[in-house]
Amino acid sequence: MNNNCKLCELRGVWISTVYEIDWPKTQNDIHAQKQEFIEILDTLQSLNFNSVFVQIRPTSDTFYKSYINPWSKYLTGTQGKSPGYDPLKFMIKETHRRNMEFHAWLNPYRITTSGTDLNKLYKAHPARLNPSWALSYDNALFYNPENPEVIRYIATTVFEIVKNYYIDGIHFDDYFYPYNYPLPQGEDRDGVIANNRREAVNNMIRLVNKAIKSTRECVQFGVSPFGVWKNKSSDPNGSDTNNLESYYDVYADSLKWIEEGIIDYIAPQIYWTIDNKISAYETSVKWWNNVVKDTGVRLYIGQNISNVDIAKEIEKQVNINRTYSEVEGSIFFSMSNIKENTGNVIKQLKEVYSCKEYND
Repeated sequence: MNNNCKLCELRGVWISTVYEIDWPKTQNDIHAQKQEFIEILDTLQSLNFNSVFVQIRPTSDTFYKSYINPWSKYLTGTQGKSPGYDPLKFMIKETHRRNMEFHAWLNPYRITTSGTDLNKLYKAHPARLNPSWALSYDNALFYNPENPEVIRYIATTVFEIVKNYYIDGIHFDDYFYPYNYPLPQGEDRDGVIANNRREAVNNMIRLVNKAIKSTRECVQFGVSPFGVWKNKSSDPNGSDTNNLESYYDVYADSLKWIEEGIIDYIAPQIYWTIDNKISAYETSVKWWNNVVKDTGVRLYIGQNISNVDIAKEIEKQVNINRTYSEVEGSIFFSMSNIKENTGNVIKQLKEVYSCKEYND
């Protein structure tokens, strides 16, 4: 066994469907879409990966058969149009055939990536049926996190997936409130309105966790927040960084989720190089390592190989991860960069993942 290997570590990759980043590259072609996904899995299997995180609900539309949300436009070009098969069922089957985990990745609040006209959504889209749920910001729409009906809708969406599909996990990324969503004039970032926003997001996480565990307890629930909770300049408990802060910039209090044990794992997006001046890579890893210690919440590190400078040093980053006791693996963004061999990443991944003794 390669001495650099770490037993039982998670080796994951994000497979994005929004903007057609990773999959599918073709529309209205069942065979081509299936073949694309099989090739992705075969590539990952050859590199000894053991997990995929596939975006199955990118804009409140789906890659699975749903009675709540419409079919995704990224399958056919038209939101609400059936692709003629169940992509999620197919993907789970092919992933499990290779003894890999399948995590269903959802963005909880996003309705559109651009455009604010609800009438352009599919006629039975939840946001079009419930316009009071939607907020507009920066030429896009998102669900209002403070609306109790929105919280129930998100939890029901997750319940439907967990009930009907044998997934290994439900996964949320870093989008909660839009980045830098403004407070009303005169309001403080630690004031009542800001705190209400954070608590609304907390309540959504709590209810989603309850929906998962009461339906299929073995399904994992994890979130991949921005890599900084708070800077030390804002809070003595924060990290020694000088960056955006998820607590303030998207109203995501990830430490609360860890303290309450309402997530199974956290995968902070530590999307920086080792020598980054405002958020040094190892400084951030060490902070998160200390945060999860003795909590029972597992820690994976999100790493951005779409950045060529990061991709060039990914072997070093993984080996840094392995020196910290609480770090149990990595998730890489994204699959296209493995296929394109950004920064010679394939050779490095072959080296760090040369052993197979990780999922026994």
